[in-house]
Amino acid sequence: MTIALILVIGGVVIGAWIWVNLPTQTSNPDEIRVYNGQQLNSVNDFRNEAINGDQHINVSAYTLTITGLVQNDTVLTYDDVVNKHTHYQKVVTLHCVEGWEVTALWEGVRLKDLLQDAGYKESAQVVIFYAQDDYTTSLPLSYIVDNNIMIAFKVNGLILPADRGYPFRLVAEGKLGYKWIKWITRIEVSNDVNFRGYWESNGYSNEADWP
Repeated sequence: MTIALILVIGGVVIGAWIWVNLPTQTSNPDEIRVYNGQQLNSVNDFRNEAINGDQHINVSAYTLTITGLVQNDTVLTYDDVVNKHTHYQKVVTLHCVEGWEVTALWEGVRLKDLLQDAGYKESAQVVIFYAQDDYTTSLPLSYIVDNNIMIAFKVNGLILPADRGYPFRLVAEGKLGYKWIKWITRIEVSNDVNFRGYWESNGYSNEADWP
């Protein structure tokens, strides 16, 4: 968009035009911005935080692998996850260590459903996540099961954009943003309580509790 300004001095019009570039409106009319009376942030309010830039995954070739301390190593397509499991919705706020936060409506499937399908073993204590961009993080199995933690495929009613983690992003409720891993490709069930992910191995708290 451009704006033309006309300068008038002493009743005389000075024919000077100033052209100003303004941001283009990118809001999606299908985006949910209020849910059950609660105001939501826009998907455009997130800041892009990625160690190797945004990932663009070809969903037709995508698989989500569940390995480790499970009875059955499992390989799921996008449709397997989305169409063969119950969907859940919840408003959850992401809090970033940099001080910003975004409250959004997430829709996805419960991780414990996927892990139970794979048959996780009694010795399992930790769930390790791997992403397309080589990012890693982990969370206690008990936290995931007790809190019905989801991997989301929608935000505010929209399919996750690539820069928000398409096809799946972890909704790590109550944890700081670096636990909200995007572009998940592999989930490992483990008993390695000493595992440290990308930022955790660089000094960030492994608990990452908020507040």
